[in-house]
Amino acid sequence: MPLPTRNVTWPPPHLRPALEAMNVWDTWWGGDPDRLEQLYGAGGGGFGPDPKPVQFSTGVLGKFARWWWGTPTAPGGRRTKLHVPIAGDLCGGSADLLFSEPPKFTAADETTQKRLDMLADDGMLATLQTAAEVGAALGGIYLRPVYDLDVADRPWLHATHADRAIPTFTWNRLSSVLFWKVVHEEDGQVWRHLECHEKGRILHGLYQGTKEKLGRAVPLEDHPATEAYAALVNEDGALATGYNGLDVSYIPNQNSRRWRRDEKLSDLGRSDLDGIEPMMDSLDETYASWMRDIRIGKGRVITPNAYLQSNGRGQGASWNPDQEIYAGLDMLARGGDTQQLTAVQFKIRVQEHRDTAEDLVNQILRSAGYSGQTFGLGGDAAVTATEVKSRERRSMTTRGRKILRWRPGLQDAIHALLAIDQEVFHSGVTPQPPTIEFEDSVQEDPLALANTAEVLRRAQAASTDTLVRMAHPEWNDVQVSAEVERIHQEQGMAVPDPMQTGALP
Repeated sequence: MPLPTRNVTWPPPHLRPALEAMNVWDTWWGGDPDRLEQLYGAGGGGFGPDPKPVQFSTGVLGKFARWWWGTPTAPGGRRTKLHVPIAGDLCGGSADLLFSEPPKFTAADETTQKRLDMLADDGMLATLQTAAEVGAALGGIYLRPVYDLDVADRPWLHATHADRAIPTFTWNRLSSVLFWKVVHEEDGQVWRHLECHEKGRILHGLYQGTKEKLGRAVPLEDHPATEAYAALVNEDGALATGYNGLDVSYIPNQNSRRWRRDEKLSDLGRSDLDGIEPMMDSLDETYASWMRDIRIGKGRVITPNAYLQSNGRGQGASWNPDQEIYAGLDMLARGGDTQQLTAVQFKIRVQEHRDTAEDLVNQILRSAGYSGQTFGLGGDAAVTATEVKSRERRSMTTRGRKILRWRPGLQDAIHALLAIDQEVFHSGVTPQPPTIEFEDSVQEDPLALANTAEVLRRAQAASTDTLVRMAHPEWNDVQVSAEVERIHQEQGMAVPDPMQTGALP
């Protein structure tokens, strides 16, 4: 995919359906009520009270306007809409299932393993957690190695969001990708920096255009955001990566349903929020109705005008409910007289709203592929790890499907990271895709592990090495061997083998 040479429409028209869908998912994931109103038409239409004309139209605008978030606030009223950030909980929970524990990277070469342990620090885990959450929201994420000699003495992984990329797939494999970002906007002019990643090189370009058009290519030196690349690229605007393969990996969240028949979009992946937007809209409406009941149900006292005290000219009147003695009223008490205080207290439908909201939440979680227990539903009773896995079977199944997509993509990203590390920093590593082991997201209870180890020890069904690995699955071979040796010494089992002591006298 070479850099564009003409003043083309930007973003490309074939990518527009995906970008529009990603904008919807990003709005729900971001959880900003103002953005939701703007997306569904209530914030910028000025259509007046329901029904508004756009709600009777066909197409995407009419569909969005008929949603609850598409209904405008009545003239003179205040906005009482409430948003429940369940989309953020879903995407965050997906990332926690994958990377609550750091994955284990294993390389065949010892030097490479030591360098890989150094590169896979807490910063990489934070990047992977963020990438997993963004990928769950937008349907996929791009990983690529980056470096800056003025910032660090090693490369690191960077996550690029799917709504700022134009990928090219060959038989379901990413063959090239073009990233873009807006570096400057002024007086209707938009400056964009484009990066085209191909095998072994990166093409850089700077374009001056408008919001709808890419515009013309200008020298990289013309803007401070790209002038540093001008001294690095060759006459073709390319920068060699030092890696023979593509230095970018794309990790789809799940298989795509929406664009199954679109050859250019079918490999983009599917968001966890795809298809559940109407239910999230209904959940917000339910909670807003619940809060409306609370506002209306506030106790009020209706009092005759004669009971009110003037606050001064033009300042209205008020009534003090704590006052014990009032001035005499010039009136006669008669039967059926309405001059009395009236207490008003409307019913708050707590149970009805709670049941509706709970059912919607459960349906949202099931449709997204998760169990309610993953998000704290179903009680806080203490259970074993086996029981947790049984209750969260649906979440664990979804986690397994995502691991199938994350493992090869992450292997390619680490392979490229090691290659860049060797090319730029001369670390002496052997670039290779590592073996990746995802840690169990549900940890066993230490007491349960100890009881199991004790039973296996009494039955002589496991060695000390096996029992130590069972109790400490996160330890490496060196830590396990040291612990086994200490146990043997404490138990008096560290004696030399008589068959290895030489011939007897």
